[in-house]
Amino acid sequence: MVHKDENSTEIEIYAEFTDALMGLGSFSHIIVLYWFHNNDTPKERNILQVHPRKNKKNPLTGVFGTHAPVRPNLIAISICKIQSIAANRIRIDSIDAVDGTPVIDIKSYFPHKEPKTDIKLPDWV
Repeated sequence: MVHKDENSTEIEIYAEFTDALMGLGSFSHIIVLYWFHNNDTPKERNILQVHPRKNKKNPLTGVFGTHAPVRPNLIAISICKIQSIAANRIRIDSIDAVDGTPVIDIKSYFPHKEPKTDIKLPDWV
């Protein structure tokens, strides 16, 4: 679960999974998969188009082309910098989640080796 306030952001895992953190401190970043639980309603799951970043100046875009928290499948993903690990808590720099957000999985981050020269992004990014 994400614990977040104005001073810190931590991910708490169930105590029985603490042994799974072994070796994670050797990495600088983690990939966190979590659940946009505040949007888990039929109404929110049926929103298929949004203005990115909640900015009406951005073009109406399908949610699969955005990072909007409203979508048919509420799985979210963030790459987070590890600040420290103690017991069953990982302190991170930040995450696009609110306090109490359920965490689905944590993975160590391996940067991709492919060249990034073919990347294309819309103007609003």
